[in-house]
Amino acid sequence: MQERTEIERSIGLAGAIGIGVGAIVGGGILALSGVAFATTGPAALVAFALNGLVALITALSFAEMSAAFPQSGGTYFFAKKVLSVRSAFLVGWVVWFASIVAAVLYALGFAFFAVDMMQSLLQLFTGNTVAWLGSRFIVSMISIVATLVYTFTLLRRSGGGSHWVNFGKVFFFIVLIVAGFVVLAGKPMSFIESKMTPFFTRGSIGLFQAMGYTFIALQGFDLIAAVAGEIKEPQRNIPRSMLVSLTIALFIYLPLLFIVTTVGVPAERSITEISAEHTETIIAFAAQNYLGSFGYWLVIAAALFSMLTALRANLYAASRVVMKMGQDRTMTHFLDGISKKRGTPTTAIWATALLVVTLLLVLPDVAAAGAAASLIFLISFAITHSISYLTRRRGGTGHMPFKVPLFPLVPIAGVLACLSLALFQGVAVPSAGLVALIWLGFGGLLYFSLFSRRARVVDAAAEAIDPQLLQLRGKNPLVLVPIANPNNAPAMIDVANSMIHPTIGRVLLLSVITKTQVVEQNKIPQKLKNVQTVLNRSFSTSFSLGLAPEALTTIASSPWNEIIRVSRLHRCESILLGFSNLSESIVGSALENMLANVDSDVVVLRVPKGWRLSKVRRILVPVAGRNVHDQLRARLLSSIVRSRAARITFLKVFSENTALQVCEKGRQDLNRFAREEVHLNYDVKIARNNNITREIIKRAHEHDLIVLGVQRSSRRRRKFGEITLQIAKRTDCAILMINHKG
Repeated sequence: MQERTEIERSIGLAGAIGIGVGAIVGGGILALSGVAFATTGPAALVAFALNGLVALITALSFAEMSAAFPQSGGTYFFAKKVLSVRSAFLVGWVVWFASIVAAVLYALGFAFFAVDMMQSLLQLFTGNTVAWLGSRFIVSMISIVATLVYTFTLLRRSGGGSHWVNFGKVFFFIVLIVAGFVVLAGKPMSFIESKMTPFFTRGSIGLFQAMGYTFIALQGFDLIAAVAGEIKEPQRNIPRSMLVSLTIALFIYLPLLFIVTTVGVPAERSITEISAEHTETIIAFAAQNYLGSFGYWLVIAAALFSMLTALRANLYAASRVVMKMGQDRTMTHFLDGISKKRGTPTTAIWATALLVVTLLLVLPDVAAAGAAASLIFLISFAITHSISYLTRRRGGTGHMPFKVPLFPLVPIAGVLACLSLALFQGVAVPSAGLVALIWLGFGGLLYFSLFSRRARVVDAAAEAIDPQLLQLRGKNPLVLVPIANPNNAPAMIDVANSMIHPTIGRVLLLSVITKTQVVEQNKIPQKLKNVQTVLNRSFSTSFSLGLAPEALTTIASSPWNEIIRVSRLHRCESILLGFSNLSESIVGSALENMLANVDSDVVVLRVPKGWRLSKVRRILVPVAGRNVHDQLRARLLSSIVRSRAARITFLKVFSENTALQVCEKGRQDLNRFAREEVHLNYDVKIARNNNITREIIKRAHEHDLIVLGVQRSSRRRRKFGEITLQIAKRTDCAILMINHKG
């Protein structure tokens, strides 16, 4: 059984480094170095070195963001914090797919090395090889089996990479490097020069193409950010583990590539020629050339371990990204569950594995997988650099445990480098760009057709609970509060204060004097006194709540048209209107016309005398189903429970002949609905009554406030329905009627 809970922080510094080393070291260089050498010759050394520089710059931005926001999800979580929920979905969709494609790459790499090992064993014991063993079907099946095996291990337990496996493969690489330098020590300098010439076999174009193909070989430090919610002491351990794991990879990669280019190539042959013949197994071929069969089997062992640890790391991180998306409702809620017994996100792991297996069946080519994954990771890394820049500029994180040096030079250079490589990769390898575009297009269609509404609701609640989100996103919401009745001023300011955070957001008080009153000279002093009374009460209440509102007094022919004009002029996010009573005349054409012509959310408050939001303890929210007002209601309700000890009851009324099974299903749906909107301090109630209005009125007497949505007959036509008016007439408690602009 799965429940919505949090995964325990159980990964220490060594475990976090293990994730990075498991993802970076071995798999990428063994699978893609042949592609790099075939593309640009000995200059593959430069390609890997430049990629290392770009990766190091990127790791700095990741370290800063992960230390500031130590939650699982990586770039997706950063985007949700600093950008919009729509942007966060696209980023999460890209990052999830990038890790999936990387997993495909390493699963295929494992299969190729496994096939090569089996062919070698057959050659050793029988003197023959089997052609069908290297067929596409066999390679795909081996890679699928490896994926499923690691899927089951991830389902059983959470945690970082295997220390012993990581230590073993690093040891194997060190032996290869040391042995290579021992052999190289006996060679003259002319030998090295001959192997390095020509250095750039295809000029700068080949160099950049090799960088694009192989950038993923240094990807893996970002997976630490993807599982940041499971790392202990994240502010200290995340930056260290990222930089340490990347440093280990570079200290292995560059010497190894140098050895392969020189002593790994037979006499009279070049690394470019050999790599074209042994693209997937160039490292094994080179080791055999200078260490004999011992070198070959050493590489095979290192390769199999490396591919499997990289496969596991990417499956692990990808499942955490999509789990976080499920929790935020940017993906289906079925992905957010965590096994109570195992502490693992079962559905998210299965969804990730299913996509990996699907791609393994249709994309059994290492070069194509590497190009697509590199392109997608480059795009996501450029986004992380941009988010790092915006976060620091907006000052939304307060004290930052780790800061990128040379700001803003480093993130700007990172954006330019990653985007340049991504653009070149998309042009040089059209199939990679096509895969990325198709995936983005499919994701956008999926999001806007299935997930966007609920994602915006959950996001609105998150903004209300954590106002830092508004600052990080560069928002400064303005609530317009027209006040004509001094008696309503305290209640209106109370509600307006709950709609924003005192330090993030503004309240604009509006008093309108009509032109007819200006013409009648003797009425001006009295009207001005009323305005002064309203402002005095409003400011007095505001100051007691720690709020410093702005005030505006205008002269206009119509108060309603003036409210519309001011809301547009000041780009108000919300308008709060207050009434002592509601009737057909009050909610008639003037108010409904205003609802249809403003681009702001509108909240209409009916309050009894002496009512204050600060005294509200019980709130009733009748729910008929999901509708356009959900986002505004989520923001209002979450704002209220954020600062007050109020409890919210969500009520859904079925007809009396509704089956009990249907009612129970409705209860489950309502509970999920309520959890999305307020997260805490809520109850759900199911009632059976053929008269919905009567049921709501009966329960209203037990509550201090009712929240209702304005009826929507078309995109621009809103009206107060008969149910709303009946409730207003037959109850004494306060009523909030909401109208979302969407």
